[in-house]
Amino acid sequence: MLSLVVARERPDLAKMKIELITQQNDFKIKLKDLEDELLYKLANAKGDILDDIALIENLENSKRLSQEISLKVAAAKITEAKINETSELYRSAASRGALFYFLLSDLPKIHSFYKYSLESFIVVINRAIDAISENKMYSVNNMIPYGDEV
Repeated sequence: MLSLVVARERPDLAKMKIELITQQNDFKIKLKDLEDELLYKLANAKGDILDDIALIENLENSKRLSQEISLKVAAAKITEAKINETSELYRSAASRGALFYFLLSDLPKIHSFYKYSLESFIVVINRAIDAISENKMYSVNNMIPYGDEV
């Protein structure tokens, strides 16, 4: 629910979070590939491994890439912490939305007519967010403090 609200209110943050997750996964894959390649070359090295120039260059390249990735991961963690901190500002709205969802999911106990899909619930939440946003914009544009409308 929190990601739904953040995606609706701050699409820039949601996009950045998705990009960070994708980037982190790419880093993990790249590190695993480097590790596998290095282990393969070490296992199949003939003779003295210190005489194998290609293996030593590959080891140095792997070390350099690993350090670069570690720096990028550290920077991404800081960015992710900032995104999560900003997302927490929307926690109360997400909590209310979750409460509303569980209320809707209990309505069929009253009558079988009241069955709602998750998709219909998301449509209702998106409409509510849009209505609140429009109401805030209207209040700001008409110089009426929010919450004092008649």
